[in-house]
Amino acid sequence: MSTDASRKPNYNRRFLWLALFIVVLFGGYSAGWFYLAGKLENEARANIANLNRNGVVAECTNVSARGFPFRLGLFCDRIYFEDARQGVSIATGSFRSVGQIYDPRHLVGELDGPARIDVPQIQPLALDWGNLRASVRLAQPLPQRLSVEGKELHARTVAGTELATIKVFESHMRPNGANIDLASSFSDLTLDPSVVGGRMVPPLSGQSDITVNNGVQLINERVQSLRGQSGTIRMLDLSTGESTGLSLTGTFSVAQDGLLDADLRVTVRDPQGMATSLGNAIPELRKQIQQGFMALAILGDSPSMPLKISRGKATLGFIKLGRIPPLQ
Repeated sequence: MSTDASRKPNYNRRFLWLALFIVVLFGGYSAGWFYLAGKLENEARANIANLNRNGVVAECTNVSARGFPFRLGLFCDRIYFEDARQGVSIATGSFRSVGQIYDPRHLVGELDGPARIDVPQIQPLALDWGNLRASVRLAQPLPQRLSVEGKELHARTVAGTELATIKVFESHMRPNGANIDLASSFSDLTLDPSVVGGRMVPPLSGQSDITVNNGVQLINERVQSLRGQSGTIRMLDLSTGESTGLSLTGTFSVAQDGLLDADLRVTVRDPQGMATSLGNAIPELRKQIQQGFMALAILGDSPSMPLKISRGKATLGFIKLGRIPPLQ
């Protein structure tokens, strides 16, 4: 009996070592997290300080790293940026960003309103929104994906003049080989009559899906001119109702002198409905609009016509539309 008892496993000692291992592991992880958090805060403060020169003022009030134990991100109570030389300033509410410890390349940020934007030659703008979020998956030389989405955007001047509201909007960017894919959508864009000369424009919705050729190099070199660029429009759509709208597809290119070449196709959904919407928005041309869309209605509910642009000269079918000035 004594021999068997001496060979009995010591479970208390095993549990003690397991508990000690867990404490050391958690303590080491905690120390590592707080080390990274401190490093992140210091880098953020240094980057902000580097921006504050040559007439630029940048603030991220009460910057701090949060998210323990499984997340890590920066938080600010207020964002402010001003470039006195350009006459531009932006002030917003709080900012939050976070990345998962197990997936640090995927970052998500949220920005709270309201915001005030001052730019030259227009009245100061006041923006507010229900939700504004951005996400990015980091990669080299450009992010694998960048997305921005928001809800209930409300724009007015600081003086109180209403401008526009948007129910939902989003935009996405991703590299596709050497090219860049751009996609966006919005719904229920309502323009105040004061923005469009007192005209009554119906609520608008839209979608776009465009590829810019050689876009990665253009972004890396910070090219700001359209000249010498080309791409493909898989979808460019504007809707004035559930079944009413215009869509555009095709290819385009801009020569070094700024003249546009394009091989496009325009589709009109519900021509009579479009005539009504445009006639209400442009009443002085109501008769001409109705006559033109009446001819399109003969071709069906969704007639499609080629839109050719050659060296800036635009032709819709056999109708000459005029000349497009050189692009910058």
